[in-house]
Amino acid sequence: MDYFFTEEQKQLQALVRKIAEEKVKPVRAEYDITGEFPWDCIKEFSKAGLFQLFIEEKYGGVSAGSVETCIAMEELSRVCAGIAICYGASGLGIYPIILFGNEEQKEKYLPPFARGEKLAAFGLTEPGAGSDAAAQQTTAVRDGNEYILNGTKQWITNGGEAEIYTVFAMTDKSKGVRGISAFIVEKGTPGFSFGKKADKMGIRASVTRELIFEDCRIPVENIIAKEGHGFRVAMATLDHTRPEIGAQALGIAQGAFDEALKYSRVREQFGQPLSSFQGLQFMFAEIATHIEATRALVYSVARFIDGGAKNFTKEGAMVKLFSSEMAMKVTTDCVQLLGGYGYMKDYPLEKMMRDAKITQIYEGTNQIQRNVIALRLIKELAGG
Repeated sequence: MDYFFTEEQKQLQALVRKIAEEKVKPVRAEYDITGEFPWDCIKEFSKAGLFQLFIEEKYGGVSAGSVETCIAMEELSRVCAGIAICYGASGLGIYPIILFGNEEQKEKYLPPFARGEKLAAFGLTEPGAGSDAAAQQTTAVRDGNEYILNGTKQWITNGGEAEIYTVFAMTDKSKGVRGISAFIVEKGTPGFSFGKKADKMGIRASVTRELIFEDCRIPVENIIAKEGHGFRVAMATLDHTRPEIGAQALGIAQGAFDEALKYSRVREQFGQPLSSFQGLQFMFAEIATHIEATRALVYSVARFIDGGAKNFTKEGAMVKLFSSEMAMKVTTDCVQLLGGYGYMKDYPLEKMMRDAKITQIYEGTNQIQRNVIALRLIKELAGG
């Protein structure tokens, strides 16, 4: 279908697809095995100006919108979701500064990010606080002109590789989520260290580490917004980035479908190609329809955001939920279509299936997305 992209958006799509095919595809299997951070790919993204998509022109970006970032995530994830999330998670890490940072913070952190010189990461999840943000144990205590951070963040994408971290900590535990505040912490700050790399099922090209804070002192000017606004900062950030996770899931599904369809044309059984069997044709028809429906939702919500929507919490959750459920089903079906070959690492389908699973989990589990959608629907019904 034609999603009526502008000429600039079509050029971006072609550029990212070219980078994905020429620079990412040849190395995706190796990075999946080694788990090393794909700095060579990140440098290619930087040279192509992909980090500028997140940033306003006045800070060195191109003032692109949600549609453009979804295009980039879809095209990269079509080839390798693990390498794609190194890029996408950096956007997640910088969004709190984009949305709530003051002018001094934006001038300091956004230009080097736009140039691709410094990656970012988002530090919300803890060992005992995943979906329940109010269970945060990391603390930030004011001491004169500094805050002292203590605690641990878990499963942080780009941990140890990024230079800029947006970190959430309790400044007043008695207030629950209203006692959470957001801070900018730079790599190299005394008292800030990293745990070992997590050994993950999928997206293995991305690096996931703990962030450890032990009497880590940061200046008061590194607080984002003000004390007690951290939960609002985190939720608004996720509203903006969940459509990009939807685009990631869409890309994974499209990549898996492309591989399975191509295989069905060349693989023969009973003297004819797999694509000639009606039972498999029905599967292809169903998969293609699910992918197209997902793409329509992803880009309609992206346009809704770019059009100036004031509240899109429900829509962002819908995109993330629908897309990730679809990607898990499609990749599972595509592995099945290849049979034993689909289960082998010689083909990329088993990797895509492993990669798809995380889209149902990170940036809010799909159970949480259902809660978010339902609560918003009830509130709207009540006139809120």
